[in-house]
Amino acid sequence: MDFINRFFKEDTASKNMAVERLRLVLVHDRASVSTGLMESLKEEMFQVISKYMEIDEKNMEVKLNAGERSTALIANIPVKKIKR
Repeated sequence: MDFINRFFKEDTASKNMAVERLRLVLVHDRASVSTGLMESLKEEMFQVISKYMEIDEKNMEVKLNAGERSTALIANIPVKKIKR
């Protein structure tokens, strides 16, 4: 019975990730920003910020949040250390 429960158990982590990806695609579409443009923006931000700080590029997140009247660029950039 345990096997059957695990087989039919809903994977909420995967579901939440899929919902978030779909939301990002819709936001980018509404803002008329292609995925390639977002990747270029992320790379350029990494290059500029890395002149002053050592950052964790693997965990860097750049996304757009679209509201009813405006769009916001949100960047989460983990800093390992400040360059002196």
